[in-house]
Amino acid sequence: MAQAAPPVVVVGLVAAPGAAAALAAGLCDELATELTAQHPEVTWRVRSVEDGLVRPPADDAELVAATRARLLREDWDLAVCLTDVPLERARRPVVGHASPVHQVAILSLPALGAVNRRRRALQTTVGLVQALAGDGEPDDAEDRALIGRRLRQLAVDPAESTEGVRFTARVLTGNLSMLVGMVRANRPWRLAIRLSRALTAAIAAGVFALITPDIWRLADVFGSVRLSVVAVGSVVATAVTLVVGAELWERARSRRVRKQVALFNLATAATVVIGVLSLYAALFVLALLGALLLVIDPLFTEALGHPAGLTDHLELAWLISSLATVGGALGAGLETDEAVREAAYTYRPGGADAEPAEAPAAG
Repeated sequence: MAQAAPPVVVVGLVAAPGAAAALAAGLCDELATELTAQHPEVTWRVRSVEDGLVRPPADDAELVAATRARLLREDWDLAVCLTDVPLERARRPVVGHASPVHQVAILSLPALGAVNRRRRALQTTVGLVQALAGDGEPDDAEDRALIGRRLRQLAVDPAESTEGVRFTARVLTGNLSMLVGMVRANRPWRLAIRLSRALTAAIAAGVFALITPDIWRLADVFGSVRLSVVAVGSVVATAVTLVVGAELWERARSRRVRKQVALFNLATAATVVIGVLSLYAALFVLALLGALLLVIDPLFTEALGHPAGLTDHLELAWLISSLATVGGALGAGLETDEAVREAAYTYRPGGADAEPAEAPAAG
């Protein structure tokens, strides 16, 4: 029986007009050969297109979004943007950034220097592709095997179903490790910190609720079921506001990218929900401390009509954190789409920090 052909992974190189486009065109064959040597479990196809994507000055988020749009339009699996825009991390130039959840990487040509530029571009691009498929450049056989498994998961399966819910469920169960890696790369627990307006609105709502006796009485009479419903509703409202308001949800334009779009949407939803839950947990701790330190027991007892205990303080913190999270949802609605995207997605270095170009030897 003939052995089945390995699945295909298509990598697109999107290069700015000029020197970047010429470099990308020359890298196609070499990149396919290098990737095949390192990961023969899939068939590699590398294609290059000339596209300025954005007008400088532009930041990482704009470049990633524009490259992602081109990836979906071209039906690629991975994409690397070769740009003349300098990239920085902590005010230091870096060669590239990778966004595993977008399956997009950015290669900054100015950071490559003038010497051995083609070789450095090839090596860095290989590293960026590995960062998109795994957790970085493989250090041992186990890391290389992990990247190989994720590449096979990412590659196109011609027998994929076209049924919506059933298809998404299979993508979730069959690509769980990849999904976890994509979410972890986004660092969702830092979402609220990056959204200043949402965080400010959440704290303001929490402080207002903390000093309102009517809120004290509501927390006392609601019971655990109602408090749970309010908590879930506040988390869902905030998550939906972020996803819908910033248009983070994607639609598949073709069958080839359906798996990738499904993974992207699942990773986005998980990132936002975990981020909102992290915000909720932090608000609960702050609300509990505020209830214990600032709500005077005699006033609390008088408002409730019975002696106040630790359970009453916990219920009050529970309701306050839910109301504060709703306030965060209102604040999130005031955030710009760009701010929400930058908060939801982490663009981490996919190459080493750039070093000064070596001076040519004297003739």
